Amino acid sequence: QVQLVEYGGGLVQPGGSLSLSCTASGRTSVIDYVGWFRQPPGKRREHVASISWGSGGRSDYADSVKGRFTVSGNKAENTVLLQMSNLKLEDTAVYFCVADSFLWRVLSSPSYWGQGTQVTVSS
Repeated sequence: QVQLVEYGGGLVQPGGSLSLSCTASGRTSVIDYVGWFRQPPGKRREHVASISWGSGGRSDYADSVKGRFTVSGNKAENTVLLQMSNLKLEDTAVYFCVADSFLWRVLSSPSYWGQGTQVTVSS
């Protein structure tokens, strides 16, 4: 099994910045892709950003966050980071760290999830 624990989150004003981090433990050798999903209030969970832990470092972003969010990963340290800038009201959501062995699954239905951390964008 793989365990994911998120850190960070909180309240930020529109236009502000915030970073989320995630630490993986357990059978991390099975993970090739890591990233983040979010669930806005009253809505379904959605992919935010993901990155390959292998060579090449391929990354994918939701259109709504391109140019504002940056995902990075450090396989040696089993960590994933999401740097968010120019935050908008609609970025308010519970953010989940995710991981999987397959790209198609980390983009749609990851096998491993963290417990989630709240990000609230409000003035």
